[in-house]
Amino acid sequence: MTHLWVRAEQRPNEERVGLTPEGAKSLMDAGIRVTVEESSVRAIPLQGYVDAGCEIAPENSWPEAPLDAIIFGLKELPETGTPLTHKHIMFGHAFKGQHSGKALLERFKAGGGTLYDLEYLVDESGRRVAAFGYWAGYAGAAVTLKAWAAQQHGKICGPVGVYPGKDTLVAELLTEVEATGKPRPRAIVIGALGRVGTGAADLFEAMGISVTKWDMEETASGGSFPEILDHDLFLNCIFARPGTPVFVPQTALNANRTLSAIGDVACDPDSDYNPVPVYDRATSWEKPALRVATDPVLDVMAIDNLPSMLPVESSQDYAAQLLPSLTTLTDIDSVVWGRAKATFLEHLPQ
Repeated sequence: MTHLWVRAEQRPNEERVGLTPEGAKSLMDAGIRVTVEESSVRAIPLQGYVDAGCEIAPENSWPEAPLDAIIFGLKELPETGTPLTHKHIMFGHAFKGQHSGKALLERFKAGGGTLYDLEYLVDESGRRVAAFGYWAGYAGAAVTLKAWAAQQHGKICGPVGVYPGKDTLVAELLTEVEATGKPRPRAIVIGALGRVGTGAADLFEAMGISVTKWDMEETASGGSFPEILDHDLFLNCIFARPGTPVFVPQTALNANRTLSAIGDVACDPDSDYNPVPVYDRATSWEKPALRVATDPVLDVMAIDNLPSMLPVESSQDYAAQLLPSLTTLTDIDSVVWGRAKATFLEHLPQ
Protein backbone atom coordinates (compact mmCIF):
# COMPACT_ATOMS: atom_id res chain seq x y z
CA MET A 1 0.00 0.00 0.00
CA THR A 2 1.25 3.49 -0.87
CA HIS A 3 2.11 5.30 2.37
CA LEU A 4 2.13 9.12 2.57
CA TRP A 5 3.78 10.57 5.69
CA VAL A 6 2.93 14.24 6.32
CA ARG A 7 5.77 15.67 8.37
CA ALA A 8 5.71 18.65 10.70
CA GLU A 9 7.35 21.78 9.31
CA GLN A 10 10.60 22.79 11.00
CA ARG A 11 11.19 26.20 9.43
CA PRO A 12 10.51 29.24 11.66
CA ASN A 13 7.17 30.95 10.98
CA GLU A 14 5.94 28.04 8.87
CA GLU A 15 2.40 27.00 9.78
CA ARG A 16 1.16 25.76 6.39
CA VAL A 17 0.42 22.20 5.37
CA GLY A 18 -0.10 20.66 1.95
CA LEU A 19 -2.91 18.29 2.90
CA THR A 20 -6.16 19.07 4.71
CA PRO A 21 -8.10 16.53 6.78
CA GLU A 22 -10.71 16.33 4.01
CA GLY A 23 -7.96 15.65 1.48
CA ALA A 24 -6.43 13.00 3.71
CA LYS A 25 -9.76 11.18 3.88
CA SER A 26 -9.99 11.28 0.08
CA LEU A 27 -6.55 9.71 -0.18
CA MET A 28 -7.42 6.97 2.30
CA ASP A 29 -10.64 6.29 0.42
CA ALA A 30 -8.43 5.84 -2.67
CA GLY A 31 -6.35 3.20 -0.88
CA ILE A 32 -3.44 5.34 0.33
CA ARG A 33 -2.21 5.00 3.90
CA VAL A 34 -1.79 8.44 5.53
CA THR A 35 0.32 9.25 8.58
CA VAL A 36 0.32 12.80 9.96
CA GLU A 37 2.90 14.01 12.44
CA GLU A 38 1.89 16.03 15.45
CA SER A 39 2.86 19.68 15.09
CA SER A 40 3.12 22.51 17.58
CA VAL A 41 2.61 25.15 14.89
CA ARG A 42 0.42 23.77 12.08
CA ALA A 43 -2.47 26.15 11.28
CA ILE A 44 -4.93 23.30 10.73
CA PRO A 45 -5.52 21.47 14.05
CA LEU A 46 -4.46 17.85 14.45
CA GLN A 47 -7.93 16.78 15.60
CA GLY A 48 -9.24 17.10 12.06
CA TYR A 49 -6.73 14.49 10.88
CA VAL A 50 -7.59 12.25 13.83
CA ASP A 51 -11.28 12.48 12.97
CA ALA A 52 -10.50 11.67 9.34
CA GLY A 53 -8.86 8.41 10.44
CA CYS A 54 -5.19 9.26 9.81
CA GLU A 55 -2.43 7.53 11.73
CA ILE A 56 -0.68 10.00 14.04
CA ALA A 57 3.10 10.07 14.64
CA PRO A 58 5.28 12.18 16.94
CA GLU A 59 6.53 15.53 15.67
CA ASN A 60 9.69 15.31 13.52
CA SER A 61 9.78 11.49 13.65
CA TRP A 62 9.94 11.11 9.85
CA PRO A 63 13.61 9.96 9.81
CA GLU A 64 12.38 6.75 11.52
CA ALA A 65 9.45 6.29 9.13
CA PRO A 66 9.32 3.02 7.14
CA LEU A 67 11.68 3.21 4.19
CA ASP A 68 8.81 2.86 1.71
CA ALA A 69 6.94 5.87 3.17
CA ILE A 70 6.81 8.99 1.00
CA ILE A 71 7.68 11.95 3.21
CA PHE A 72 5.57 15.02 2.40
CA GLY A 73 6.37 18.51 3.64
CA LEU A 74 6.56 21.99 2.20
CA LYS A 75 9.70 23.85 3.17
CA GLU A 76 13.28 22.66 3.38
CA LEU A 77 14.60 20.15 5.88
CA PRO A 78 17.05 21.14 8.63
CA GLU A 79 20.56 21.30 7.17
CA THR A 80 21.99 18.45 9.22
CA GLY A 81 24.00 16.88 6.41
CA THR A 82 22.57 13.43 7.12
CA PRO A 83 21.91 11.16 4.11
CA LEU A 84 18.30 11.13 2.87
CA THR A 85 17.01 7.63 2.23
CA HIS A 86 13.29 8.24 1.65
CA LYS A 87 11.27 9.61 -1.24
CA HIS A 88 10.55 13.25 -0.34
CA ILE A 89 7.92 15.64 -1.66
CA MET A 90 8.80 19.28 -0.85
CA PHE A 91 10.12 22.55 -2.20
CA GLY A 92 13.81 21.74 -2.40
CA HIS A 93 15.12 24.96 -4.00
CA ALA A 94 17.93 22.92 -5.49
CA PHE A 95 17.66 23.04 -9.28
CA LYS A 96 18.39 26.67 -10.17
CA GLY A 97 21.96 27.08 -9.01
CA GLN A 98 21.10 27.80 -5.37
CA HIS A 99 24.18 27.15 -3.28
CA SER A 100 22.26 25.59 -0.37
CA GLY A 101 20.55 23.27 -2.84
CA LYS A 102 23.81 21.63 -3.80
CA ALA A 103 24.23 20.33 -0.25
CA LEU A 104 20.67 18.96 -0.30
CA LEU A 105 21.31 17.05 -3.52
CA GLU A 106 24.47 15.58 -2.04
CA ARG A 107 22.39 14.27 0.87
CA PHE A 108 20.01 12.56 -1.54
CA LYS A 109 22.93 11.07 -3.44
CA ALA A 110 24.47 9.76 -0.22
CA GLY A 111 21.23 8.19 1.00
CA GLY A 112 19.76 6.97 -2.25
CA GLY A 113 16.51 8.88 -1.74
CA THR A 114 14.52 10.83 -4.30
CA LEU A 115 13.29 14.44 -4.34
CA TYR A 116 9.94 15.14 -5.99
CA ASP A 117 10.20 18.92 -6.00
CA LEU A 118 6.81 20.60 -5.76
CA GLU A 119 7.99 23.49 -7.93
CA TYR A 120 8.66 21.01 -10.75
CA LEU A 121 5.46 19.00 -10.44
CA VAL A 122 3.98 19.95 -13.80
CA ASP A 123 1.27 18.84 -16.22
CA GLU A 124 1.60 18.03 -19.91
CA SER A 125 1.82 21.72 -20.83
CA GLY A 126 4.58 22.40 -18.31
CA ARG A 127 2.31 24.30 -15.93
CA ARG A 128 2.67 23.57 -12.23
CA VAL A 129 -0.16 21.45 -10.91
CA ALA A 130 -0.28 23.43 -7.66
CA ALA A 131 1.27 26.65 -6.41
CA PHE A 132 1.12 29.02 -3.46
CA GLY A 133 1.77 31.85 -5.90
CA TYR A 134 -1.41 33.84 -5.42
CA TRP A 135 -0.98 34.16 -1.65
CA ALA A 136 2.76 34.76 -1.99
CA GLY A 137 2.01 37.70 -4.26
CA TYR A 138 -0.78 38.97 -2.02
CA ALA A 139 1.31 38.86 1.16
CA GLY A 140 4.44 40.10 -0.63
CA ALA A 141 2.63 43.18 -1.88
CA ALA A 142 1.31 43.79 1.63
CA VAL A 143 4.75 43.69 3.26
CA THR A 144 6.28 45.84 0.51
CA LEU A 145 3.54 48.41 1.12
CA LYS A 146 4.29 48.21 4.84
CA ALA A 147 7.94 49.01 4.00
CA TRP A 148 6.83 52.07 2.01
CA ALA A 149 4.57 53.25 4.85
CA ALA A 150 7.42 52.93 7.36
CA GLN A 151 9.67 55.00 5.08
CA GLN A 152 7.17 57.89 5.22
CA HIS A 153 7.86 58.11 8.95
CA GLY A 154 11.64 57.89 8.46
CA LYS A 155 11.68 54.28 9.65
CA ILE A 156 12.27 50.79 8.30
CA CYS A 157 9.58 48.10 8.26
CA GLY A 158 9.09 46.36 11.59
CA PRO A 159 8.35 42.68 12.22
CA VAL A 160 5.42 40.93 10.56
CA GLY A 161 3.48 37.88 11.69
CA VAL A 162 0.61 35.50 11.06
CA TYR A 163 -2.87 36.81 10.28
CA PRO A 164 -6.10 34.87 10.85
CA GLY A 165 -7.31 35.98 7.42
CA LYS A 166 -6.80 38.49 4.62
CA ASP A 167 -9.48 40.87 5.90
CA THR A 168 -7.48 41.43 9.08
CA LEU A 169 -4.34 42.08 7.07
CA VAL A 170 -6.06 44.58 4.75
CA ALA A 171 -7.65 46.45 7.66
CA GLU A 172 -4.29 46.82 9.41
CA LEU A 173 -2.60 47.90 6.20
CA LEU A 174 -5.23 50.53 5.43
CA THR A 175 -4.64 52.07 8.84
CA GLU A 176 -0.88 52.21 8.25
CA VAL A 177 -1.21 53.74 4.79
CA GLU A 178 -3.72 56.35 5.94
CA ALA A 179 -1.44 57.27 8.84
CA THR A 180 1.28 58.39 6.41
CA GLY A 181 -0.86 61.29 5.26
CA LYS A 182 0.61 60.81 1.78
CA PRO A 183 -1.07 60.09 -1.57
CA ARG A 184 -1.17 56.42 -2.52
CA PRO A 185 2.10 55.18 -4.06
CA ARG A 186 2.27 53.87 -7.63
CA ALA A 187 3.18 50.21 -8.15
CA ILE A 188 4.49 48.10 -11.00
CA VAL A 189 4.10 44.32 -11.03
CA ILE A 190 6.19 42.19 -13.39
CA GLY A 191 4.68 38.77 -14.00
CA ALA A 192 1.20 40.23 -13.69
CA LEU A 193 -0.50 37.48 -15.71
CA GLY A 194 0.67 34.69 -13.40
CA ARG A 195 -0.63 33.51 -10.04
CA VAL A 196 1.93 35.52 -8.05
CA GLY A 197 1.38 38.73 -10.00
CA THR A 198 -2.39 38.38 -9.80
CA GLY A 199 -2.22 38.14 -6.02
CA ALA A 200 0.08 41.17 -5.80
CA ALA A 201 -2.14 43.26 -8.05
CA ASP A 202 -5.27 42.24 -6.12
CA LEU A 203 -3.74 43.44 -2.84
CA PHE A 204 -2.66 46.76 -4.33
CA GLU A 205 -6.03 47.34 -5.94
CA ALA A 206 -7.79 46.51 -2.65
CA MET A 207 -5.73 49.34 -1.17
CA GLY A 208 -6.68 51.80 -3.90
CA ILE A 209 -3.22 51.77 -5.46
CA SER A 210 -2.63 52.27 -9.18
CA VAL A 211 -0.90 49.22 -10.67
CA THR A 212 1.12 48.98 -13.88
CA LYS A 213 0.90 45.36 -14.99
CA TRP A 214 3.78 43.93 -17.03
CA ASP A 215 4.42 40.41 -18.24
CA MET A 216 6.49 38.67 -20.92
CA GLU A 217 5.50 41.02 -23.73
CA GLU A 218 6.69 44.12 -21.89
CA THR A 219 10.01 42.56 -20.84
CA ALA A 220 10.83 40.73 -24.08
CA SER A 221 13.44 43.35 -25.02
CA GLY A 222 15.71 42.09 -22.23
CA GLY A 223 16.22 45.53 -20.68
CA SER A 224 16.95 48.06 -19.51
CA PHE A 225 13.67 49.07 -17.88
CA PRO A 226 13.80 52.69 -16.66
CA GLU A 227 10.01 52.66 -16.20
CA ILE A 228 10.47 50.54 -13.06
CA LEU A 229 12.40 53.37 -11.41
CA ASP A 230 9.50 55.77 -12.06
CA HIS A 231 7.20 53.82 -9.72
CA ASP A 232 7.25 53.88 -5.90
CA LEU A 233 6.86 50.12 -5.55
CA PHE A 234 8.14 47.24 -7.69
CA LEU A 235 7.00 43.65 -7.27
CA ASN A 236 9.07 40.98 -9.00
CA CYS A 237 6.81 37.99 -9.58
CA ILE A 238 9.05 36.22 -12.13
CA PHE A 239 10.94 33.16 -10.94
CA ALA A 240 14.62 33.26 -11.81
CA ARG A 241 15.74 31.04 -14.66
CA PRO A 242 18.30 31.20 -17.48
CA GLY A 243 17.48 34.15 -19.72
CA THR A 244 15.53 36.14 -17.13
CA PRO A 245 16.34 39.84 -17.64
CA VAL A 246 17.79 42.04 -14.93
CA PHE A 247 14.99 44.35 -13.80
CA VAL A 248 16.82 46.50 -11.24
CA PRO A 249 20.59 46.63 -11.79
CA GLN A 250 23.21 47.79 -9.29
CA THR A 251 23.35 51.14 -11.07
CA ALA A 252 19.81 51.84 -9.85
CA LEU A 253 21.08 52.28 -6.30
CA ASN A 254 22.57 55.67 -7.15
CA ALA A 255 20.17 56.61 -9.92
CA ASN A 256 17.61 59.41 -9.91
CA ARG A 257 14.49 57.38 -9.12
CA THR A 258 11.08 57.35 -7.50
CA LEU A 259 11.41 53.66 -6.61
CA SER A 260 11.84 53.20 -2.85
CA ALA A 261 10.58 49.68 -2.12
CA ILE A 262 11.10 46.40 -3.98
CA GLY A 263 9.20 43.23 -3.22
CA ASP A 264 11.12 40.27 -4.65
CA VAL A 265 8.42 37.66 -4.18
CA ALA A 266 10.36 35.11 -6.23
CA CYS A 267 13.19 35.52 -3.72
CA ASP A 268 16.21 33.86 -5.31
CA PRO A 269 19.06 36.06 -4.03
CA ASP A 270 21.64 33.26 -4.26
CA SER A 271 20.58 32.18 -7.74
CA ASP A 272 22.90 32.78 -10.66
CA TYR A 273 19.89 34.28 -12.46
CA ASN A 274 18.66 36.75 -9.80
CA PRO A 275 16.80 39.51 -11.73
CA VAL A 276 17.10 41.94 -8.79
CA PRO A 277 20.84 41.84 -8.02
CA VAL A 278 20.80 44.84 -5.67
CA TYR A 279 20.63 42.51 -2.64
CA ASP A 280 22.28 39.22 -1.69
CA ARG A 281 20.22 37.61 1.06
CA ALA A 282 16.64 36.86 1.97
CA THR A 283 14.87 38.95 4.56
CA SER A 284 12.91 37.60 7.51
CA TRP A 285 9.68 38.05 9.43
CA GLU A 286 11.65 39.78 12.18
CA LYS A 287 13.45 42.09 9.70
CA PRO A 288 11.27 42.17 6.56
CA ALA A 289 13.16 44.94 4.74
CA LEU A 290 16.80 45.20 3.79
CA ARG A 291 17.98 48.77 3.16
CA VAL A 292 20.26 48.70 0.13
CA ALA A 293 20.48 52.46 -0.49
CA THR A 294 19.96 55.57 1.63
CA ASP A 295 20.04 58.52 -0.81
CA PRO A 296 17.40 58.09 -1.97
CA VAL A 297 16.15 55.28 0.24
CA LEU A 298 15.60 51.84 -1.29
CA ASP A 299 14.40 48.84 0.71
CA VAL A 300 14.07 45.25 -0.50
CA MET A 301 11.50 42.81 0.87
CA ALA A 302 12.52 39.21 0.11
CA ILE A 303 10.80 36.85 2.55
CA ASP A 304 10.79 33.31 1.21
CA ASN A 305 7.72 31.93 2.98
CA LEU A 306 5.22 34.74 2.48
CA PRO A 307 2.06 32.59 2.18
CA SER A 308 2.57 31.58 5.82
CA MET A 309 1.32 35.02 6.79
CA LEU A 310 -2.11 33.67 5.78
CA PRO A 311 -1.58 29.98 6.57
CA VAL A 312 -5.17 28.73 6.66
CA GLU A 313 -6.26 30.29 3.36
CA SER A 314 -3.03 29.43 1.57
CA SER A 315 -3.01 25.84 2.86
CA GLN A 316 -6.60 25.20 1.84
CA ASP A 317 -6.04 26.69 -1.61
CA TYR A 318 -2.80 24.80 -2.27
CA ALA A 319 -4.04 21.48 -0.88
CA ALA A 320 -7.09 21.60 -3.14
CA GLN A 321 -4.88 22.16 -6.18
CA LEU A 322 -2.45 19.36 -5.26
CA LEU A 323 -4.92 16.68 -4.16
CA PRO A 324 -5.62 15.22 -7.64
CA SER A 325 -1.90 14.60 -8.12
CA LEU A 326 -1.47 13.11 -4.64
CA THR A 327 -4.23 10.67 -5.50
CA THR A 328 -2.02 9.29 -8.30
CA LEU A 329 0.82 8.47 -5.87
CA THR A 330 -0.31 4.85 -6.14
CA ASP A 331 1.68 4.99 -9.39
CA ILE A 332 4.77 6.97 -8.36
CA ASP A 333 6.15 6.67 -11.89
CA SER A 334 3.01 8.18 -13.43
CA VAL A 335 3.31 11.14 -15.74
CA VAL A 336 3.36 13.98 -13.19
CA TRP A 337 5.57 12.24 -10.64
CA GLY A 338 7.72 10.69 -13.34
CA ARG A 339 8.55 14.14 -14.72
CA ALA A 340 9.50 15.38 -11.27
CA LYS A 341 11.78 12.38 -10.74
CA ALA A 342 13.42 12.92 -14.13
CA THR A 343 14.16 16.55 -13.20
CA PHE A 344 15.74 15.38 -9.94
CA LEU A 345 17.91 12.78 -11.69
CA GLU A 346 19.01 15.41 -14.22
CA HIS A 347 20.37 17.61 -11.42
CA LEU A 348 21.69 14.87 -9.11
CA PRO A 349 25.49 15.15 -8.75
CA GLN A 350 27.36 12.46 -10.65
